[in-house]
Amino acid sequence: MSSRPAFGSQASSNPHVRDWVRAMAELTQPDQVFWCDGSEAERDHLYAQAVAEGVLVRLNQEKLPGCYYHRSNSNDVARVEQCTFICTEQEEDAGPTNNWAEPKAMRAKLLALARGAMVGRTLYVIPYLMGPPGSPLAKVGYELTDSIYVVLNMRIMTRMGEIARLELGDSEHFNRGLHCLLDVDPTRRYICHFPQDNEIISLGSGYGGNVLLGKKCLALRIGSWLGRKEGWLAEHMLIMGVESPTGERTYVAAAFPSACGKTNFAMLIPPEHFAGWKIWTVGDDIAWMRPGPDGRLWAINPEAGYFGVAPGTNGKTNPNAIATISRDTIFTNVALKPDGTVWWEGHDDPAPSECTDWQGNPWTPESKDKAAHPNSRFTAPMTNNPALAREALSPEGVPISAIIFGGRRATTLPLVYQAFNWVHGVYLGATMGSETTAAAAGAVGQVRRDPMAMLPFCGYNMGRYFRHWLDVRRNLDNPPQIFQVNWFRKSSDGRYLWPGFGENMRVLKWIVDRCQGRAGARETPLGWVPRARDFDLEGLPGFGEANLDEAQSINIEEWRRELLLQDELFMRLYRHLPKEMIFQRELLVSRL
Repeated sequence: MSSRPAFGSQASSNPHVRDWVRAMAELTQPDQVFWCDGSEAERDHLYAQAVAEGVLVRLNQEKLPGCYYHRSNSNDVARVEQCTFICTEQEEDAGPTNNWAEPKAMRAKLLALARGAMVGRTLYVIPYLMGPPGSPLAKVGYELTDSIYVVLNMRIMTRMGEIARLELGDSEHFNRGLHCLLDVDPTRRYICHFPQDNEIISLGSGYGGNVLLGKKCLALRIGSWLGRKEGWLAEHMLIMGVESPTGERTYVAAAFPSACGKTNFAMLIPPEHFAGWKIWTVGDDIAWMRPGPDGRLWAINPEAGYFGVAPGTNGKTNPNAIATISRDTIFTNVALKPDGTVWWEGHDDPAPSECTDWQGNPWTPESKDKAAHPNSRFTAPMTNNPALAREALSPEGVPISAIIFGGRRATTLPLVYQAFNWVHGVYLGATMGSETTAAAAGAVGQVRRDPMAMLPFCGYNMGRYFRHWLDVRRNLDNPPQIFQVNWFRKSSDGRYLWPGFGENMRVLKWIVDRCQGRAGARETPLGWVPRARDFDLEGLPGFGEANLDEAQSINIEEWRRELLLQDELFMRLYRHLPKEMIFQRELLVSRL
């Protein structure tokens, strides 16, 4: 085994990093060790090597400069919750919503699988920083991987290289992450978190959500554990800045389950009616939030890029995303056109007469299968985003005035309403959920509970997670206002009652005005809702006061059924469920 740091730094001078890398190299037995430094020369070398090895395809550089294409194994295209484990000494620390494994036994199994796993391969050492350098919340991780695809994606998604090494210095406090591709056999696929040791081991997968260890693994599962320990929140939330024509900026964090338009909302472009208003993207997926010395909740985006779903992304749904992915982007499992460009269902361009699908097979519009996988992805630098907020690079982050919880519900939930207080808002987040669609497993229309959109990502007992949310309030003199939205309410004949997309700016404006004390509302059993005179309906064709009333209507019988459905999750968490959640349920019953 040789060490060949041909580009960038030599082996780390940090003894804790050096000793751990040496131990993992002795275990996995790579042919060589490559220490990444994040330099431009290193990037060019790695892209060329990935193309030579057939891992990446270089796309048409005139039409998509700096862009590359990757096709993954067909059995490895998404997160695998059934293979994801939280390994804590006590099972109750992981809680009933996580898969639990005893740490010593699981680590022994994983290390046995990893023994000799990199023979004939290169072990890449990736130092990475989550969060802007110098931020009170910034965290350093080291990921060891035998996947050049992982290296190049981590370079986009994190602050990778020397910047992380300098941030860590000689400290021993860094996340240790080991990733081995093995043979990508689903029966040997494990994504395991050891929060008490700040460690992650991922085996048998090449899919980004399972192997870009800074993302869901560190930023949410390990991050939520660290947040509870250290007094902050790691959340599956976008962060956006709303700027008025007078230059006033209000910052909003929002949690949406999958398929609810999260990235589109983070990059929203106000319609013509809102001349002078601007939306700035701080982050599209993850927020780390801490009580500041001024008594407000401050948030950073720990990531440096976007790992977004390609299908459905186009110039109408998300023009800023289209601009962002026009260069320096890695596309995964989309369709490859003969001219060296890419395509997916929902693209602005019409379906090509012929192309190569995500599995490498010839495809035409007459083909039965989709050209792009429904979970096909793009990985793009956030600096490409024309609406990137300048504060996205700020170590202090931004002060959050509003937190929004959303879901996909055809009935029951109104378009928008505001919680009465922080505890009530936590209850709204704890009970949020979405109805399954035809693309999801399970019966269509079945409500899947996803508290705070964190069900797959909370790294500890979710009952204690609710308690942590309640405890954070003690350090907030000026807490954010909390709201619930539902863009997907339908009429009795199946029509969407709200136009959505850019018109969501109207809902957002009411939320901002409520935070700034400028808008009225009326009290209902669910919370504060806008009246027609509180809500900007001007210039919205075919939508008037009657439509708003329908979208905001509350069916008491439906809500009584909703309360029974909420009991299913609460009963699973009952042993550690805060009493405040039970009291909030009883208060809602009494108001109904």
